Amino acid sequence: MILARILGTVVATRKDERLHGKKLLIVRPVTPEGKDESGYLVAVDTVGAGFRETVVVVSGSSARMAHGCKDCPVDAAIVGIVDTIQIEE
Repeated sequence: MILARILGTVVATRKDERLHGKKLLIVRPVTPEGKDESGYLVAVDTVGAGFRETVVVVSGSSARMAHGCKDCPVDAAIVGIVDTIQIEE
C-alpha cells in the first residue's frame, strides 16, 4: 500500500469500456509525515476522495480487487481516505 496525496484529475474521453464511469485521479506518493516523494500515479477512485486529501493506494493485482474494479485494466486504485497517521517509535 502507498500513502499519496490527490493532486488532480484525468479526463479521457476515449478509454477502455470497463473504465467508463470511473473517476481517474493523479496522486503523488507521500511519506507518513506528509512530505512529497518523487513520481506520480494515475489511480481509479473507489472511495470518493477529494482534491488534496491523503489517501491509501494499492497497486498491481490488489488494485484489480478493489471495489468496482474487478476485471478492469487498472494498476492503481484509491481504497481509503486517511484521517490521521500515528507512528510510535
